[in-house]
Amino acid sequence: MIAALLVGLGIALIAGLAFYAGKLLSQLNAQKAQLKALKIKQDKTRAERVENIMASVHTIALAVEQQQCDLSEGVIRLTNLLDALPLSPAINFAETYPNIYELHDKIRPFATHEARNALTKKERRAEDHEREAIEAMYESAIIGEVAALRDFHPTI
Repeated sequence: MIAALLVGLGIALIAGLAFYAGKLLSQLNAQKAQLKALKIKQDKTRAERVENIMASVHTIALAVEQQQCDLSEGVIRLTNLLDALPLSPAINFAETYPNIYELHDKIRPFATHEARNALTKKERRAEDHEREAIEAMYESAIIGEVAALRDFHPTI
């Protein structure tokens, strides 16, 4: 009688542990499926972001190439967009498009927005002349780089 009770208790204990192990395995599989779905969603979101950024890059590059946009403004926008691209592995755009990034570095100290509005007309003109002189040094090289940039399509 005690042996039968112990056997019954052992069977109940094993069944309980098996049920618990099955439940944990089921939760693990559900968690794996959830992570896989999340990764697919993140990859899709990242691909859409890259696509949107590249559409903007191509539009700005075309505008710069066709001289519909100030060189400085185009360079600022392009460097910000290129640096925001969520690519893996990351691309060193400063190496690929050195003139764009060099011009960006040279015009970075100039006043913008409220700081520019706070300048006197004479100071603004002086900055504009200096910026235009710097742009002139880089113009042809940058036009070539933006033409190449319009053909750039990253693999996602």
